[in-house]
Amino acid sequence: MLRVILFDILLFGTCGYALLCGRTDARIVALVCIAANFASAWIKAPVNSSYSSFETGVFAVDILTFLAFTYVALTSDRFWPLWVSGLQLTTSLGHIMKLFESDLMPLAYAAALRFWSYPILIILAIAVWRSQRRARREGLVPAH
Repeated sequence: MLRVILFDILLFGTCGYALLCGRTDARIVALVCIAANFASAWIKAPVNSSYSSFETGVFAVDILTFLAFTYVALTSDRFWPLWVSGLQLTTSLGHIMKLFESDLMPLAYAAALRFWSYPILIILAIAVWRSQRRARREGLVPAH
């Protein structure tokens, strides 16, 4: 339960920061992260059977998330969205691994899907912070 609380603090803190202070690409990534989090939680199998078999609904959410992140990466003039898209691709490949290796332990499957969410959020927070710093340095926004 503590893991969920800590992740929610990271998710909502980072995404809130991106929505308030980020550029368009960061705002899109933040909205996608929040939407994917709620969609995955809503669609996921019950806790007692979670990750014991291929999670079709979560796979669909992860693929749509990957496509959204890839769109941002292709339209942004920054490099960080490529990292976010690549990490989401790694998450999506975790589903493919389970599809072809059905006796994969549920804990390994869950870890393959969940792990990369943390670096994605950290990259988003750093990207917004650096963007703000760059804008202040170039005199584009008044310093607070």
